[in-house]
Amino acid sequence: MTKEKNGAVISLGNISKEFRTLNRREGLKGSILDLFSRNYKIIKAVNGISFDIQPGEKVGLLGPNGAGKSTAIKMMSGVLKPTSGEIRVNGVIPYNNRTKNAQNIGVVFGQRTQLWWALPLIESFKLLKDIYLIEDADYKNMLELYKSIIDLEPLLKKPVRQMSLGQRTLSDILASFLHNPKVVFLDEPTIGLDVSMKSKIRELVLELNRVRNTTVILTTHDIGDVDALCERVIIIDKGSKLYDNSIEELKHFFGSYRTLKIMFDKKAYNEKTLLTDVDELQRLFGGIEHADGIVSVSKNEEWIDILVDEDKCAVVELLSVVRKYKKVADIKLDEISTEEVIKRIYEGD
Repeated sequence: MTKEKNGAVISLGNISKEFRTLNRREGLKGSILDLFSRNYKIIKAVNGISFDIQPGEKVGLLGPNGAGKSTAIKMMSGVLKPTSGEIRVNGVIPYNNRTKNAQNIGVVFGQRTQLWWALPLIESFKLLKDIYLIEDADYKNMLELYKSIIDLEPLLKKPVRQMSLGQRTLSDILASFLHNPKVVFLDEPTIGLDVSMKSKIRELVLELNRVRNTTVILTTHDIGDVDALCERVIIIDKGSKLYDNSIEELKHFFGSYRTLKIMFDKKAYNEKTLLTDVDELQRLFGGIEHADGIVSVSKNEEWIDILVDEDKCAVVELLSVVRKYKKVADIKLDEISTEEVIKRIYEGD
């Protein structure tokens, strides 16, 4: 698979990555014996993954901790070499041509900054301009674009060490786009940030993708990032690909799932004959005819959330049962969320 053959900016063909780790023994004696040990085990971090990503796509690479997401990103960015398979990014094999590959990609790894700690942001930008051999006109145009999207001036003269976590992350993302790369990898970019800063970063990434047609590959556990930024999601677990399609198609797999949200009458909470506990509700539902259609029951502040598969159990039936035992103040019926869908896939449902 190459860029020339299928037009993809990124192509992965049956990629695997194995790590060899020593089976360590306990205690001082064990540590000494380990110095001469050949007792290794093989861990497959990535196991035969294939996909193509087209120019300008915004793709979420999702999976639980240890699924192999960061390993895949590091192979695509040229940091790691795969054990087997082929990768091409912009027509280049990244681990064989790291310098050439670096000229056409941007990378943000969580909270690991690429900026110079003691220097004002503008000085870091100037250094990156020289490193990437950015033309004066292109550099000026990119700064003007940044200023049209966010209020950049207060940051430019501020030393990186004096910035908040959110400001540093925002600045790192700006730095990763500065040389107008064809692909930007964002690995957990909004981790630890408040809602306001997350919103600013999402708006920035969307606008840069729109204006520059930059391909964005995002790994995150924040489903808000996925909903806001990604048109397509690739889900991997235990190194293998589970899903590769649009978010809408992902939700379609669970199209019959609905969340029945119930708020009980607060005035009735103290009545001994009425249900107030989630466990009691679950026991109650266990006795109805189509109980296998009730996926989960949970409490969310004042609301009781009941996830229902309507192909197996009608929401009306559930509501009828509840109202026999408890006075209902309000109800809502929601489609299944992206977060709930992904959780179901992780759990193998």
